[in-house]
Amino acid sequence: MLRPAYRVTIGDHVVDTTVEPRASTVVELTVRLDMDTPADSVTIVQGQVGGLRAAPGDDVSVDLGYSDEDDGLLRVLTGTVVTTEPGIRTERVVGHSTADALLRTRVDRTFEDTTAGEIVRALAGEAGLDVDRAEDGPQLPAYVVDGRRDAARHVRDLAALAGFDTYTTPEGALVFEALGGSRTVHTVKYGEHVLAAEQWRARPVAGTVVVVGDSPGSSRGDESWAWLTKDVTTRQGSSGTGSPTLLLERTVARSARVASDAARAAADALTASSLRVRVRIQGRPQVALGDLVRLERFPERAGVDRLDGNYQVRGVQHRITKADGLLTDVALRGLAGPAAAALGGTTGTGVGS
Repeated sequence: MLRPAYRVTIGDHVVDTTVEPRASTVVELTVRLDMDTPADSVTIVQGQVGGLRAAPGDDVSVDLGYSDEDDGLLRVLTGTVVTTEPGIRTERVVGHSTADALLRTRVDRTFEDTTAGEIVRALAGEAGLDVDRAEDGPQLPAYVVDGRRDAARHVRDLAALAGFDTYTTPEGALVFEALGGSRTVHTVKYGEHVLAAEQWRARPVAGTVVVVGDSPGSSRGDESWAWLTKDVTTRQGSSGTGSPTLLLERTVARSARVASDAARAAADALTASSLRVRVRIQGRPQVALGDLVRLERFPERAGVDRLDGNYQVRGVQHRITKADGLLTDVALRGLAGPAAAALGGTTGTGVGS
């Protein structure tokens, strides 16, 4: 039988249940990873006697797994303690991933003739955040980073413009990239791995997406990006068909090419978001943001499309308690656009193996 284990490090203090399985006073440990939130989080509920000493600003890391598995524990989050909530019987400690540094960084700076990826790398540098992967994305004539919004907001806006995903790795480094290339695929089989499953299907918010900018763009030469235009009808990008039409104003889209790419990215995101699935499996810290999950053997139901297929991991929750052990909830989103054909060169792992 697999015995769940964890290692939590806060500052210089460590609790490792692979070494002392009965020594921990942790009642509940929850790690939430989510592409749609600015920072991932860990929540630790522990007894008041013998627990980890924590204070806001302390470094925190969490490793999960099973004490009787050969590969040992795997890192799932690296970050910083943000709050401590001592009570009469227990203490609650909350930490955020290293993306919290972007939330606390505000910069006033103008970038000219650069790519979205270069801007993201510069913002990560201002926040003291390591970068694991940052693709260039669209070439932007100008982009203004203002202190009214934190760096995390700018990074997420640039990701939406480029159609990229942005998140931090378990080791705490920033990722800014499109879904594609070589990906790890976790196979989840109904009747073998699945403890619970939910599905949401909805109509896309819009059939057509139109993006407009503020510049004459390429029709008046590269140097015209700073001009304003009265007529945007010929300086816009469109993607999709049908109604309704979603009109998006993106002042940074100062060329027809950037506007077209932004419209395509928004349309693909709307299509992908129309199909979401959440599955609960026995705890598997190997499942990470940006991975793919292949659902297999799900039953057919009248009037409902079969769930079998490939999905992107958008969110993961690992929860370990003394009563239930280690459980993992995986939030999945359908694939659309170039991502639907980007599964070549992936490597597979069996979730239950």
